[in-house]
Amino acid sequence: MSTAEVAKWEDHLVAVMSGSRFRNKEGLIGEDPYFIYPYDPRDALEIAASKKRIKTKLAQKGIEVLEVNLYDLVVEVLQERGVWDDLIELEPTISKDDFREGLRSMLDPGDDLAPAIRAKLAAQAFDIFFLTGIGEVFPFIRSHSVLNNLQTVAGDKPMLMFFPGSYEQSKTLGSSLVLFGSVPDDNYYRAKDIREQEA
Repeated sequence: MSTAEVAKWEDHLVAVMSGSRFRNKEGLIGEDPYFIYPYDPRDALEIAASKKRIKTKLAQKGIEVLEVNLYDLVVEVLQERGVWDDLIELEPTISKDDFREGLRSMLDPGDDLAPAIRAKLAAQAFDIFFLTGIGEVFPFIRSHSVLNNLQTVAGDKPMLMFFPGSYEQSKTLGSSLVLFGSVPDDNYYRAKDIREQEA
């Protein structure tokens, strides 16, 4: 994305998320208030800077954003268990596949990450929940697994996932997340592309 495109979408996201329609979950017809902001992974640094500006602009309008970065959350969970330092030492001594499988077995989205996210959401008041760090936890955590488990923890507040890839929607094939623009994650039907929402 060019700088102008990033700025355009930034303005759009602020307009959408600061509107009463978004925060009151109007037009969802009983669906979860989950939204996805897909972007080209090559634009990650620009999007990260844009995300900070979006949070600041929303805060200036009295809208509090709680951000949960999945990578940071994983580190916290592993540190709380007392295994983080051991994993750092172990990582260079085993194959990438074995290390990935070990992480996957320790970090179940439903049993481990969902309760950790629930605790974050319960710890402070907020209006909108940002979920970030999706690319950093691939391949041992898949975004669709996290999204599927959010239903039990996210409550009724709107959630926006910053997704480094594409969110492809088709009337015949449904919707699917394609991480990094090349790794199909899985079908996911509940979220909406925030770029298509009206302010």
